[in-house]
Amino acid sequence: MRILAVDDDPIILELLTQFVMAIGDHDLTTADSATDALVVLENPNTPEFDCFLFDVQMPAMDGISLTRSVRSMATYADTPILMLTAMADKRYVDAAFAAGATDYVTKPFDIAELTARVTMVEGLVESRRERNRKIFATQNLAEPEAHVELYEPISIYDVENVIDYMAMENYVEQLTRSALFGSTTFAFTIREALQFHQSLSSFEFYSLVSDVAEIISDTLEGHQYLMSYAGNGTFVCITESGWRPDMARLMDAVNLSLAQTELYNNKGERLQARVSAGQAVRLIWKSGASLMDAMAQAHASAEDASMAFEQSKHDFWQMGQTA
Repeated sequence: MRILAVDDDPIILELLTQFVMAIGDHDLTTADSATDALVVLENPNTPEFDCFLFDVQMPAMDGISLTRSVRSMATYADTPILMLTAMADKRYVDAAFAAGATDYVTKPFDIAELTARVTMVEGLVESRRERNRKIFATQNLAEPEAHVELYEPISIYDVENVIDYMAMENYVEQLTRSALFGSTTFAFTIREALQFHQSLSSFEFYSLVSDVAEIISDTLEGHQYLMSYAGNGTFVCITESGWRPDMARLMDAVNLSLAQTELYNNKGERLQARVSAGQAVRLIWKSGASLMDAMAQAHASAEDASMAFEQSKHDFWQMGQTA
């Protein structure tokens, strides 16, 4: 991989240089400030990078602002960004992930841990290349093998507070018991997601998911949250600040916005997309695996609610019929 590391501490840059040389066949470029990094990235002769390692606290421009700038570049919209920083306070963690960070490692970092994170990134880089090739090769994919699987998480761009699903998992791992006071996880599932997936091209399905994400994001405006598309038509959210969402009201608000938004497929046919909401699960006193279990519970309850809605429609149409 080609890696760009940015840190104003020359000792850290030297350590990273030695580390990258030791773990595999990687090409490391270093910069001692965010502004110097942007000069490198904006140079048309610079080969494309596969991974970024950013410090948070730097003069002139910090690593979080640099992350936002990098994410605004089409070339690097989903390139993995690992924050390597001494800033362990939750507000920095939240801001980094909201800006587009993929993972967050605090200094002094453990070499074994950092090796595992970079190895994870290698796999992520390869899988994203393949997935993006499938989605964006054309806007009218016809071959069944070219379709992205329904259960696959999809990266969604340019929607406020929507992050990659792997980043969401990494964010959850950063949460501690003290940071969880007032936190809640919940989810929405697009009703009849399977039918949409089967009837639409990959690009059309991606566009539908992205549009629904934007509407949910708009509905949640004013609250502190992060959201991710987990696959299977389901969006998982984590909210802060002690807000306890009324899921029935949220679902109605999202569906009202969907009803007022004109969504179409490539044939000009309107898509009547709606969502079902699951249970809101409090995260107080949870940690480690139980956090992931809570997120999975919220995820499953939204999908169960969607299935129950579809079943209720079926039962309604069967009423009054005889065998």
